[in-house]
Amino acid sequence: MDTDKFDKMPMYQYIVNDLRRKIERGELNPHDPLPTQIELAKEYNTSEITSRRAMSELVKEGHVYRIRGKGSFIQEKSNAEGGVKPIRTLYFVYQIETDSFNHPFFNDMFDGIKEVCEENGVDFYLWNIGKDYVLPDDPQAGIILLTGQDDFDLTRLSKWQQERRRIATVHFYYPHLGIPYVIVDNLTGGYLATQHLLSLGHRRIGVILTGNSVLDMNQEFSLRLQGYRLALSQHQIAFEPELIVFVSGSQERTEMGADGFRRLMSLDHPPTAVFATSDNKAIGAMEAARKMLLNVPNDISIVGFDDIQAGQYTYPPLTTVNQNTKKLGQRAAEILLFELKDGQNQLLKDEIVPTLKLRNSTGPVAMKGPDQ
Repeated sequence: MDTDKFDKMPMYQYIVNDLRRKIERGELNPHDPLPTQIELAKEYNTSEITSRRAMSELVKEGHVYRIRGKGSFIQEKSNAEGGVKPIRTLYFVYQIETDSFNHPFFNDMFDGIKEVCEENGVDFYLWNIGKDYVLPDDPQAGIILLTGQDDFDLTRLSKWQQERRRIATVHFYYPHLGIPYVIVDNLTGGYLATQHLLSLGHRRIGVILTGNSVLDMNQEFSLRLQGYRLALSQHQIAFEPELIVFVSGSQERTEMGADGFRRLMSLDHPPTAVFATSDNKAIGAMEAARKMLLNVPNDISIVGFDDIQAGQYTYPPLTTVNQNTKKLGQRAAEILLFELKDGQNQLLKDEIVPTLKLRNSTGPVAMKGPDQ
């Protein structure tokens, strides 16, 4: 391309102006894909550094948005031009103790949100609504909401909808309200953990769940139990209620797993494997097994759930389920920034599939296990 007459203009600015003109003329329409930075550099006979800077400027101006792994796209027009005003600030809104944020579920999710925001020139903050349910003053901000409390006032969600707040929930969801949500597929997570044990020959698999009963569990543990039952049914293995133990606690602790494990092993026909539905409970189960002189995994296999860092260094290292919450954060941010249409009730949703992390706490069923 001949750019001699633009010698006094920085090349990145020329690219910005050229693409902006194409947008204004309708040559590029909302959500049209743009060339890659390499392709832009070739098209404008410049370097990738220059094309990257041009794309960054277009993102800052609200003309372009980026989706990790997919590319760059033309943004909707601003409200002044009859379209949607781009979100320039995104808040993670919560009502829980920040101590919980030490869990990898939150750390990874925040990293995912932050990456999408940084790529698109969007500010990202945490915001505690407290007991008064006070949202940020900016009505154009995007809100990723974690309710996480049994006593959360759902009338507040309806009110925020009437105010046309741009909200997506994570972890918990309310389909009847038509609010977009992103969740981890806990049913598949429970299925993967159980299927792995079944593939090793285990047929009596105990489960340690947080709650007081099958009717008194939160959504995530209930779905993990459903995944367990689905895996059993596919192998024509009868569900045995005695292999399910419930432990109470407001937070996941190792003692809960130790207690559940002791109760399972006291059965007349104890399990050969245990699915502890959190890593903390799984680590507690491993400690209890050691005190009972049971070898993990030769005598008993144990699977956790969460993939906390400590699980990599237990002896033996813990087989577990990683919830892929970085992807959960990315998708929640992408839905708010790029997919949610202003003034419309849309039940946009996504379920993030977990991943089984194989380590050494699981092995083939013993020839003479507790149930043999």
